Amino acid sequence: MLTRETIIKNSISYANKFNIDVSVEPFPWFLLSILFGARISEEIAARTYYLFKKEDLITPEKIVRAGWDHLVYLLDSGGYTRYDFKTATKIINMSENIIKSGGLKKIHEESRNFEDLVKRLKSLSKGIGDVTLGIFMREMVDVWEKARPMPSYYSNLAMKNLSLNIYSYREFEISYSIYEYFLHKIGKNCYRGNCSECIVRDDCIKNKDKVFK
Repeated sequence: MLTRETIIKNSISYANKFNIDVSVEPFPWFLLSILFGARISEEIAARTYYLFKKEDLITPEKIVRAGWDHLVYLLDSGGYTRYDFKTATKIINMSENIIKSGGLKKIHEESRNFEDLVKRLKSLSKGIGDVTLGIFMREMVDVWEKARPMPSYYSNLAMKNLSLNIYSYREFEISYSIYEYFLHKIGKNCYRGNCSECIVRDDCIKNKDKVFK
């Protein structure tokens, strides 16, 4: 039976991994969510974020002052060679619009509800879609009143196979960020058919009649 201990042991908070306190300032996590939201490896996204952090470019004001050309340089250095121009434009545009809006916290405060919050965040720049916001919301559900889960495809697949729902994290008494990271990780195994390597294979409805050695 799936337990709280199993989930905690096999999961992390990505914001904590990168030493980001989203309750104090969510912008660094939003920036990282945009980097993770591209069709690129997690390794490249993480490496690129650390380049931004090394140069202290983790506020919208400093990013705008750095300029588009420098962002392209950082993205290229991190490995975004195919998406450097597009991603630089996205980051510059969203930074400018966040400044105009008074910050991400104010955007949340002024949003009427979750749907309005999503609409406002997407309007910060072309190219900010459900994948990016799903990553962002993973950490914000526990912090922002109007934030709601936007589970990934892999997370939905894991929930289906484990007979869970998006709010089961409350029953396990864990944070949503920990819960969804766990689901996403398990869902990848489901998608790839790595049942023999899955730590919760005995709880999976697909494997009830299978015997593993």
